[in-house]
Order: sequence, then structure tokens, then C-alpha cells
Amino acid sequence: MNAQSTSHLAGTLDPDPQETAEWRESFAALVAADGPARARQMLDELARLAREQRIGWSPELCTPYVNTIAVDAQPVFPGDLAIEERLASLMRWNALAMVVRANHTYGELGGHIASYASAADLFETGFNHFFHAKDAGHGGDLVFFQPHSAPGVYARAFLEGRLSEEDLSHYRQELTAPASRNGEGARGLSSYPHPYLMPDFWQFPTGSMGIGPISSIYHARFMRYLTHRGLLDCGARKVWGVFGDGEMDEPESMSALTLAARERLDNLVWVVNCNLQRLDGPVRGNGRIIDELEKLFAGAGWNVIKLVWGSDWDGLFARDTTGALARAFANTVDGQMQTFAAKDGRFNRDTFFGQNEELAKLAQGMTDEQIDRLKRGGHDLVKIHAAYAAAAAHRDQPTVILAHTKKGYGMGAGQGKMTTHSHKKFESADLIGFRNRFNLPLSDEQATSLAFYKPADDSVEMQYLKQHRQALGGSMPRRETACDGVAKPDLPAYAKFAVEADGKDMSTTMAFVRILGNLLKDKALGPRVVPIVADEARTFGMANLFKQVGIYSSVGQRYAPEDIDTILSYREATDGQILEEGISEAGAIASWTAAATSYSVHGLAMLPFYIYYSMFGFQRVGDQIWAAADQRARGFLLGATSGRTTLGGEGLQHQDGTSHLVAATIPNCKAYDPAFAGEMAVIVNAGIREMMVEQKDVFYYVTLMNENYAQPSLPSEVHGDVLRGCYRFGRFPADATKAQVTLMGSGAILTEVIKAAQQLAHEGIAAEVISITSWSELARDGAACEAAALRGEPAPTPFIAQQLADGAGPIIAATDYVRSVPESVRAYVARGRRYVTLGTDGFGRSDTRAALRNFFGVDAASIARAARHALG
Repeated sequence: MNAQSTSHLAGTLDPDPQETAEWRESFAALVAADGPARARQMLDELARLAREQRIGWSPELCTPYVNTIAVDAQPVFPGDLAIEERLASLMRWNALAMVVRANHTYGELGGHIASYASAADLFETGFNHFFHAKDAGHGGDLVFFQPHSAPGVYARAFLEGRLSEEDLSHYRQELTAPASRNGEGARGLSSYPHPYLMPDFWQFPTGSMGIGPISSIYHARFMRYLTHRGLLDCGARKVWGVFGDGEMDEPESMSALTLAARERLDNLVWVVNCNLQRLDGPVRGNGRIIDELEKLFAGAGWNVIKLVWGSDWDGLFARDTTGALARAFANTVDGQMQTFAAKDGRFNRDTFFGQNEELAKLAQGMTDEQIDRLKRGGHDLVKIHAAYAAAAAHRDQPTVILAHTKKGYGMGAGQGKMTTHSHKKFESADLIGFRNRFNLPLSDEQATSLAFYKPADDSVEMQYLKQHRQALGGSMPRRETACDGVAKPDLPAYAKFAVEADGKDMSTTMAFVRILGNLLKDKALGPRVVPIVADEARTFGMANLFKQVGIYSSVGQRYAPEDIDTILSYREATDGQILEEGISEAGAIASWTAAATSYSVHGLAMLPFYIYYSMFGFQRVGDQIWAAADQRARGFLLGATSGRTTLGGEGLQHQDGTSHLVAATIPNCKAYDPAFAGEMAVIVNAGIREMMVEQKDVFYYVTLMNENYAQPSLPSEVHGDVLRGCYRFGRFPADATKAQVTLMGSGAILTEVIKAAQQLAHEGIAAEVISITSWSELARDGAACEAAALRGEPAPTPFIAQQLADGAGPIIAATDYVRSVPESVRAYVARGRRYVTLGTDGFGRSDTRAALRNFFGVDAASIARAARHALG
């Protein structure tokens, strides 16, 4: 390349091309003589000098649109390329056949082919050479699979003998599959990775875009946490994530990139499948998503590997002495790249290579078919292996591989089209074309009938597949739940002060923090407890835990904190136990999920307690909580400062009136709204038993209040009722033989209910008070009783009806949440009794608790007034 042709600097003409050429030659000589390391050192020094001189320059974060790993830096491919290509072709076919067959039979089932067609080689290289399953010598890698590519993972499991042909025939037919109907035979295959539905297969739910990426980061960090705390050595294990380029638009995908770099998570590798298309069209039609992502990841501190062009391009680059290819790529946006993918070799010859004489010369001697077969990097097993090997060997940074692929690769008329994401049906000619494209050993009849294909067990392909997976620990994905239980302390050992409160003033938040501190001291359970906060530990009175167990930091504490001389000073430590996640509820819930699923991911049961402002829980990160439920998480979510009137002065966006409504929709979440410390202690004790001793796949959501009031002792005989959802608190006056009205309440409003009962008693109206600890558990019990009756089975009386059986007159139900919460049990209360619900519907306000409760009509006066009205 001559000096004059590159003499434009910063958009202006180079005033001294000769001097520029001398600088270039000098730098090239340095690289040749002393190598890349010395060259990098000099560049760093020049950049430092530029900053000192304040000349306003910094290096570009974007490199040319070529492969990061040069041809001469590629390692020797360790496998049999021909066999691996045949295996990848078989995976593609069986995945396609699975989806198309389902949609020929039931047009409404949906499914995706094009995503896996683009990612098949990315998956197969990992399966054959990198993804290590758990075995005696290795704890197992964690792999997050691109959700739309699930059919390809099923196709591999079919060849491995883990799934049958009948299983594949019931893709997205989970209810009609024989295993669902009679407990044996073919199983239905879930649409995306769902551990809840396939608990022995999928490890991680990734179906909701963006949740897989952030979860993978926090799982990688949690593995470091386990290692640093001496609980489990995770040093040899990797976290791999295969994600889509369109998925990178989700805020969760990007929100923790700097954390991964800051923590130097070199156990984390992302492979972003850059097929340049979302569901409707190009990801960045007028730009280049790979360049954009390179800047983003490099700026965040990640090691970036561009995997853009396949081996077929190496010869073209070698012959290109003028840089014509690099310049052409620099001026080609993704929308045009998609068009090149959708068109044939003749179009690409005319449109791309026909741009100028230099490019046209490069294409001389190539047939149209050869041009059409030029591979992008994400479809070249040799290039993919080189990128993966470099990523696995890299130290002190997480790595992202930006792999350029074609959406719908090899799908003939479907490749690169705007409609390719929804391409689910093929004509006979298309199927035969697909067979021919990948040289599949299928007859015309087998191809057009969508026959699944599996080579003989003694075939070269099957032997190769099995040997490589055996060398990597066996088949995966594979979810395991073998885990030792953990003994729990007896309730009085850590919560006697709460169940025997004897009228002491405290808030349930303070009671919880004291319980947590006591649990951390238990020799068996204490080390497994993972306290998690999102920058609110002092708000919740948890500062005393800083000294007790420390805040986890991968580098310890490199500073003397401002408050070092105080008893509650901030303390970070490499073996710290608290995960303090900063102002990131998304990050904190991702950490909670990592700890809550440790029993299955690592075979080590951990017990996370994530405490947060309740309004910033289900409302803000509800999708992540739903994904955790799919993953069968076990742990506690503590919604502190809960309710719409408890957090008085904070106003509309801080006051929670709906979290219990959302929590009730998650089947394996047990949601409780205890009013008293004793109730809360009994609930926490039951949760520890269920999750750590009995190892049940449930998690608990418990709301806590910051309001101090007298805490009564809790009689042991009502502990069971507390867990079922309610218990009889008392009658007012105490000597009343029959109540005229029943008042029910939960959480902070129970104290108002009690005051209302006392007020009514003073007026001569006998009132019974029932403490509701869980509206949702009562509703579920009632629904279960009703379902049994509808099936014609002997049906028990709903528990709420049993508790109301001795009462009479109207029932007033009050809560600090929207009325839909107490309305959820209306169908199961005693028949013939009027049921009135009071709640906090609408937007919150900033004011005193008394003013807010009066405004929403849930204070004692309003409850008493509702009772009088109901009595007529």
C-alpha cells in the first residue's frame, strides 16, 4: 500500500506522506524485531504521552472488519473436520424435521429453525471440544443456550440416545405426549430451555431475552464467591453463553458488563451469534452490529474476539495487497450484508465484487457457486475452534466472541430473508434442496416425509460423537439435583425473642435482621447463608453484619473506610459473606438466583436472603423472578418497607401495593405478609426446613415492615395455622361467647384491625380478629378444594372457611395492598356471610402513616365504619 493512497488523517490531507510512511515502517520493524508485546508497550506509552499533552486523542475501540485471530495464529484443529461437518448437518436436519413436522400436524405450535441454522456450528464446536459436563474430576461447565436454538440441542440429544424419535415427534406437545397422559412413553419437549418442565435436562431458562446474559455473569461471579469462601473449588470451570445479537438490545444483557470486567471473570465466555437479524428485520440495518458490540464490550473492559470470515476467505485476503476487501467491508452496512446472504453467487459477484476493479480481480477464477459458498466465520469449524481456544486460554478478563453468521443458513429460499425467523413450513423442493445442500444420506422420500435420521451405533459418526462427549464428562445439558441436606437450628435457638416477644416494640424488619444474624452464627447452616442487598443494608439496619461476616470482594479491602473507628464500619473481604450489589435490583436478583440454584448447579445447597424495598422487587424484576421459579430456585425474598402506607414519606414510586398480587401468580412461590415478628420467625423456620432439610423446590416471599409496634408472643398451637395462611388472633371483648363481626387483616394493617375491634367492642359490638399471614396460600388451598370437588372427589373444606366457622355476621378484610389481594379468597369464605374488602388501590402519596391509612380507608376508624355499615 503506497503512502499517497493512505495519506488522509482525521479527514484531512496528510501534509507529509513521506514522514507518515517512515513512522509506519519504523513500527513495522519494531513488531518484526521485538514482537507484539513490545509493540503494545510502545503504543501504550504513546497513548500516555498523548493524554499528558492533552491533544484530545484516544485509540479507536473498533478494529477492521476481519478476524481477530490471524491465520498463522490459529491452532491445529484437533478433530476430524469431515466427520464434524457431517454431524452438524445431521443436527440441522433433525432440528428442521422436528419443527416442520410439528407444524405440518398442528399449524399453531410454532417453533424456530433459522436461529439454530445460524448457530449450529457454534454449538457443535462447543459440544465436541469445550463444553465440559460434570464428572468425577470436573465440576462441570455452565452453558446458557440461545433459546430459539433449542431444537438443535434436542437433535443432538436424539443422536446421543437421550431422546427418542417419539420424543422429537412431541416437540411443543407437552400435554398430549404419552408421558404427560399416562406417566410413561414419549415425553413432550418444551419450546425453550425450561428446567421446570424438563428438570433432568435443561439447567438454565433463557427464553426471556436478556435474562440469560445477566444470569450467566452473576453465576460466574458466584462461582468465584464459592471458591474464595472455601466452600467449593470452581477454578477449572467455565460459564459459556450463546446469545443473539438482537438480544443485546435488552438492558439486562448489557447491565452487568462492567461487573464482569471489574471482577476479572476469565471463567466467562460469551458467544454472540451475529446473524444480523432480529424477528422482523436487520438488527442494525444502517450500521454494523459487530462493530457496535466490539466498542461496547471493549469499552466495558472485555476481551473481544471477532470471528467474521471463514477459511475460504483466507486466500482472498492473502491476495488482496491493496486492502480492497477491508475497505469494502468498512463501507458495507448490515442491511446490505443481509441482502448478500439472501441472494446467490451471481448477485454477490455483481454487487459486492463488482464494486471496483480490485475486488473484481479477487473474484476472478471463482465460480458463482464458490462465491455463494464463501462462509462467514460462525459457520467455519476451524475458525470457531480457534476463537473458542483463545477465549478459554485468556486470563484476567471475560471474553466475548462476535461470530458472524447467516440467519437460516442453508435453508435455501429462507436464508437471510426478512421472514426467516418465522419460517416453519417447507415444500418438497425446499426439503430436497436442504438435503442436497448438506449432503444428507436421505432418499427423496425420506426428505419429503421429514424422516428423522440417526446413523448406526457402530458408524464412524456415532463413535466420534460419543467419544468426544465421554472425554468431556458425558452428555449435556444435564440438570442434576443430588445434594446433601443441611441441618437447621431449632426455632428457639435463633428466634426465641420473636416468638416470645411479650409486647416488646420492634419492627418486623429489625426482627428479621436479628434472626439473620443469629442464623449466620449457626455452625451448620451459617456458612450456607448468603445475605444479599442492593445498596440498602444500612437502610434495613444490617450494618452490624458488616463486622460479623463482611462484604464479599474478590480483591479484599484496599482502603481504610471513613468509618473505620466505628463499631458498624464498612468491611470488605475476599471471604466476605454479604453480596452488596450496589444500586441494581437486576444484579441482586441475578445473584440471588445463582445462590438459590446452587444445589442443582453445583451440588451445594446455599440459602440466599435477598432483602430489598418491596416495590423494587416483583414490579421491577418480576421477569427474572419468574425465570428463577422456572429454574426451581430455593431461597428467601424479603420485601422490606412493604405496603402502600407503611413507607409514609417516600411517595408514589416507593410504596408497594401490588407485590403480593404478582407473587401469587408464581406457583412455587410461597408469599407471606406477617404482621408480627413471631409469625415471621415461624415462616422463616418453615422455609429453612422445606428448602434445606426436605429439599423442596419452593421459594419464599416475605414482606417486612419498618414500623415499630408492640409484638405479642405467638402461642405454639397456632404455628401450623400461620403457615397455612391464617389463625384466630382473638375476640374483643375477650369474654365474648359469639362474635357479631369478623375482622381480618395482614401485615401492617393488622394493628389497625385490632384497634378497630377494640373500638367496636367499646361500642358493644363483639368482634373476632383473624390474622392473615398469606392470602395467596389461603386462595390456593381453596382452589385445590374446589378442583377436587369438580373432579368428583371428596373435597375438604377450605382452610379459611374452617377458621371462620365459629364466627357470625359480616367479614371485613383489610390489607395494605390493593383490594384484589383479599378479594382472592372471596369464593372460599363461609357461605351466607357478607364479605367486604378494604385496600389501597390507586397511586400512593407522601404523608404520615395515619394520613395515608385514612386516605385509603384502611385505618381503624375506616375498618370500624365498614363493620358498622355491613351490620346494617
